[in-house]
Amino acid sequence: MQHVPIFNDYIFGDREREKMEQDGHFVLPELLTDDARVRLTKSLSYIESIIPGCKEGYEPNRFAAEYDSYLESLIPHPQMLRLARQVLGEEIRYDHCVSLNRPGGNGGIHWHSHGYSEDDPRYGYIRIFFYVNGFEADDGGLKAVPGSHLYRDPKIHAATDEALREGWLSGKNHPETGEPLEIQTLSVPEGTVVLMWTHAAHAVTPRKQDSDTRWTVVYGYYKPGKDPGERWITPEFLKKTFKGEEDLMSSY
Repeated sequence: MQHVPIFNDYIFGDREREKMEQDGHFVLPELLTDDARVRLTKSLSYIESIIPGCKEGYEPNRFAAEYDSYLESLIPHPQMLRLARQVLGEEIRYDHCVSLNRPGGNGGIHWHSHGYSEDDPRYGYIRIFFYVNGFEADDGGLKAVPGSHLYRDPKIHAATDEALREGWLSGKNHPETGEPLEIQTLSVPEGTVVLMWTHAAHAVTPRKQDSDTRWTVVYGYYKPGKDPGERWITPEFLKKTFKGEEDLMSSY
C-alpha cells in the first residue's frame, strides 16, 4: 500500500533527542504537509460534528480513529511510526487517538500529567500532537514545565499557574540541570507537531471567544513492558491488524 506523505522533511537526531530528554517535549514546526492539513481539518471537522447526541462512554472525540478512516490510516503510517520509534525505540504499541479541537470560547484545560511505568524509566510513553492550524500562547496555547517529566509523577494537578507554582512546583529543580522548574508558554505555526513524554506537566490556555476552532489531534504510543492502564480503544478495534505492524494493537 502506498502512503501519501504526511510530514515534510525534518531532523530528529541525537541533539534533538537530548533536547526532548531534558525538556520533556519537542516542537517540530510546520511538519505537516499541506495535504495532511487539509485532510486533517476535514476529518476533525467531521468528528466535531458527530459529538452531539453521541453514545455516552464512546464519544467520537475519545475514539476518533474509530470514526474516521483517514485518522485511522495515520496510526500505522510509516512516517508516524518512524517518528515514534525515533523516540521510543523499535518496539512500540498504539494507545489512542483523541481529537482535541478547541472552538472559540473553549475554556482550555488545567495543569495535569499522565502516567505509565512510574517505577521503571526504561519504558516510555509519548503523545504526538498535530496542531493543524497552530496557536498563539494566549489563544488555546500549550503550556509545559521543562524537566517535570523526570519526576515521573502521574498525578500533577493545578487549576491555575499560580496554584502550580505554589503547590507542585514549589522548591523543585530540574533533576539534570539543577535550575528551578518554570512554566513555559508556547506559540506554534500551522502544521506543527509536538512530541511530549506522558509524565510532563502541561496545560492549555482558553481559546478566545472570536477565534476559529483550533484543530488538533493527538496519538499515543508507548514502549511495551508495563501495563498501560485504560486504553481508549474498543474491543472491536483491538482486533484490527495492520500489514507489517501486526503487534501494534496488543498491550505487550
